[in-house]
Amino acid sequence: MADMRYLLDTHSLIWFQENNPKIPKQVMRIIQQPDNIILFSQISLFEITIKQKIGKLPAFYATIEEIYQQAINDGFTFLSILNHHIYNYDKVPLIRDHRDPFDRLLIATALEENAIILSADEQLQVYNDLVKITW
Repeated sequence: MADMRYLLDTHSLIWFQENNPKIPKQVMRIIQQPDNIILFSQISLFEITIKQKIGKLPAFYATIEEIYQQAINDGFTFLSILNHHIYNYDKVPLIRDHRDPFDRLLIATALEENAIILSADEQLQVYNDLVKITW
């Protein structure tokens, strides 16, 4: 069986690092399964930086360097933002009630990387015909 590829949504990356009980057991099994490839994106690091700066993550104190290093230590694979990810951005429909540019670029990245997104964000379900989202 081929390795499965999963892309962590930004909150999934944060919650994993916090050992947050909001992550369902079946998602933890996916993340901790050694044969799965768990990806985290530069997009998420950028989003976390912005949210920390504007006070939207008041209880999450880790620096971007610490987040990155912990994710690498956890065995996750870092994805830089590549032109191919940006090219796919145009394939992600602009939905009236969901215009979050970070989510849209994560979806474009998952599309390019042939990855399943791990996300609790119910708004992403509108993109299920484009990429698979599980939680």
